[in-house]
Amino acid sequence: MTVNMTKGQAISLEKQGGGTLTAVRMGLGWQAAPRRGLFGSRTREVDLDASAVLFADKQPVDVVFFRHLVSDDGSVRHTGDNLVGGAGQGGDDEAILVDLARVPVHIDQIVFTVNSFTGQTFQEVQNAFCRIVDESNGQELARYTLDGGGQYTAQIMAKVHRDGAGWKMTALGNAANGRTFQDLMPAILPHL
Repeated sequence: MTVNMTKGQAISLEKQGGGTLTAVRMGLGWQAAPRRGLFGSRTREVDLDASAVLFADKQPVDVVFFRHLVSDDGSVRHTGDNLVGGAGQGGDDEAILVDLARVPVHIDQIVFTVNSFTGQTFQEVQNAFCRIVDESNGQELARYTLDGGGQYTAQIMAKVHRDGAGWKMTALGNAANGRTFQDLMPAILPHL
């Protein structure tokens, strides 16, 4: 059963029926929004990029994004860059896989961001979402619909953070501006 999350909502990452998750996928999907013109509507391709910033005691220690596809310890992996978004089928256009059991103990938070590398704003995006999936069985556990339509080029999507012996996910959904995860660091830090 999927939980449709709202901004600021936190959920525990547990398997249905008990037990902790060992591997999750954070998926990102989007479409280019049609734009009305003099001769009808048209769409322009939008390149959104998903990133995961790994933190230890509020300090960034590693990042996974389209130019660094695997974390230094191998616990987090980006599946590759999608330059145009989806056809609206609801699938993931970009995904980041997290082997929670392999994340080093000093890593206490992983923040997921999305940014428009080409600088297009979210006014040019529709049907954008992030979701978390149990990688062991493909079951969607939570979905957060990203609010589009704004004059911003990025969002701090969500974070997973340690909670005792397990992990929790918190939907953030904060608008920001930046073309890369580095540009977003000042916007990420208040959420740690």
